[in-house]
Amino acid sequence: MDSKTAAASGQGTMKPAARQDGTSPAEPVTSTATRFSAAAYAARLQEDQQVDASFGGTEAGRAESGAQDLGTLTEEARHMLAAPRGFSEEDRRRYAEKLNRAVIGFPQERHEMLAILSDWIIKKRLQHVSFGPLPYGSLAEALFAEVIGLNVLELVLKDKEGLEEVQVVGTRIFEVRDGKAVRSAYSFGSIAQVERIQQNLVLFNDDAISPRKRWAEVLLQDGSRVTMTGFGFTAQPSLTIRFYTVRRFDLQTLLKPDYRSIDESVHRLLLCIVKSRFNMVVIGPTNTGKTHLIKALIAAMPDEERIVTIEGRFELRLQRDFPGKNVIEYEADEDDPLHGPQQAFKLALRQSPQRICHAEIRDADANIYVRACTRGHEGSITSVHANSLEDVPDAITDMCMLDGRAMNAVRLTRRIAEHVTQIGFEMRMVGGSRKLVRIGEYDCRGDAVEVRDWARYDEGRDTWLLPANLSERAWERVGRFDSESCVWLRGLRGAGATC
Repeated sequence: MDSKTAAASGQGTMKPAARQDGTSPAEPVTSTATRFSAAAYAARLQEDQQVDASFGGTEAGRAESGAQDLGTLTEEARHMLAAPRGFSEEDRRRYAEKLNRAVIGFPQERHEMLAILSDWIIKKRLQHVSFGPLPYGSLAEALFAEVIGLNVLELVLKDKEGLEEVQVVGTRIFEVRDGKAVRSAYSFGSIAQVERIQQNLVLFNDDAISPRKRWAEVLLQDGSRVTMTGFGFTAQPSLTIRFYTVRRFDLQTLLKPDYRSIDESVHRLLLCIVKSRFNMVVIGPTNTGKTHLIKALIAAMPDEERIVTIEGRFELRLQRDFPGKNVIEYEADEDDPLHGPQQAFKLALRQSPQRICHAEIRDADANIYVRACTRGHEGSITSVHANSLEDVPDAITDMCMLDGRAMNAVRLTRRIAEHVTQIGFEMRMVGGSRKLVRIGEYDCRGDAVEVRDWARYDEGRDTWLLPANLSERAWERVGRFDSESCVWLRGLRGAGATC
């Protein structure tokens, strides 16, 4: 039998030809390496068909199998990421902190965790695994959203243009844009997914949601506030993310066509109020621009003036938005006497504050803020929930009396109107835009408190009217602090007004 016949029949070997450089291959090629087996080929075809079917090889089963694959891989990826990394305890601690920071939105840490997931997928050769009908860019992005991110909320957050708030009730999602809530195109697959996000968010913030404490509030890296509730406190788990997306805070911005919250005359009046150091209060429904107005007024205050904020949670964040201002921010804990509102107030008075700024008066804060405004801190500002400017003094009085101390309600209301809420601003949504619809002065006549209109928005004519109905005390104050504006207001009011 010649060599060709032997090779064809598989009963011999062919001697490998020498290479051009004269050397021989390290190992000879045997006939078994190229031998064809019909049985092995059939088994391999059957195995490939089974793999294709498990990954949604048919159009009808692709979505269902993709969801199953993603669920299984999610658990594997979660265990992989949760495993301690590093040779030392310090390395493992840093990795745990990096993982937590990725959960609450730090960009660098999120990129690093996404890279870890991508490497893991490549090593396991899972690049072509289906992940269902959700429009993620890759399997790594889908796993990231499930394990670290905010699940389908990651898809909602891809379109942040005009997004002011995300509201989750059970599995339903609502998006608030331009002050209006609409049902999102996305929803959660189960309540368990919402609860997992809640647990991830409280992890880095040293908080918890549990049967003993069924709510939590956390702040994301960009300053957005997340409020969460669990079963037993609300009928269904809820999650609300409120974004603070505005980065430019000044009164000039409110004049722009995109906002048109005020006009030139109201702008000049607001500057006069800030310069004259009236104590101010802002009211209005949710998402009407109260915080933006407060920050725009703060921007008009001199940078060198000492401003102190006392809050239960950092909301105004003046140091972040106004790094050049002389600001001290207190975050008071009502459950900790050493760091509660009372202690913060005592320390604040010793730090020479000129203005007190508070994001919103709530029940426990009312007495603290009233005391601050009646002890010489002129030009302070806050907001409160009330239906109209006329309701504000009574609303604050009711909150002050919740602590059970014996106080004369009538005298307290008068004191609040004279010293705490000297000027009131009302914000409202009008035709899809946030408008400052009213500026009024609180004037006490006997035991009655009246509101004197300084400016009012006329919706029918789409313009602001300035009756400039100042009280005698207000004329005297404006004349003392801002004589130029006093002359301008006198011209608006008529010959009867004097500075």
